[in-house]
Amino acid sequence: MKNIMFNKRNASIKQQDETILFHTGKTEVAFGTMLERGGVHGPFKTDVTLAYNKVFTNIGGAYDSSTGIFTAPVAGVYYFTFFYHSVGRPWLTLFKNSEMIVKSSDHPAGSDGADNGGNAVFLQLQQGDQVYVSMLANCSIWAGNYHTTFSGFLLN
Repeated sequence: MKNIMFNKRNASIKQQDETILFHTGKTEVAFGTMLERGGVHGPFKTDVTLAYNKVFTNIGGAYDSSTGIFTAPVAGVYYFTFFYHSVGRPWLTLFKNSEMIVKSSDHPAGSDGADNGGNAVFLQLQQGDQVYVSMLANCSIWAGNYHTTFSGFLLN
């Protein structure tokens, strides 16, 4: 048996199977979503915020599947990822509020059949900051078969 020492004030230790989980009473935030609409999504005449409608996890309730917007419930460092599959011209951008942070795109070649891409970023957010993924006008992605996702979590 291992000796475990953890003396942080107001913290608890819980052993589950062989994994030890530390709970410090801090806010827990994590979400995992997928765009599931049954085929090609787009193109649209204007840029669109992607409302990922299949929610796997939404701990803390900070992701709104009707708008596609994550709103930070507390200040901290967060990690976000987005991935896509496309049979057209993909161009996705992750925004913090209205500021472009990272993007992922592809310019199809003549023999190009399908593409996969994505990006990830750590962001320092204040309470109320919003993070979302937008697709550029006249672009399209695949919305089905578990390919196109958006997720994030509070690191600290």
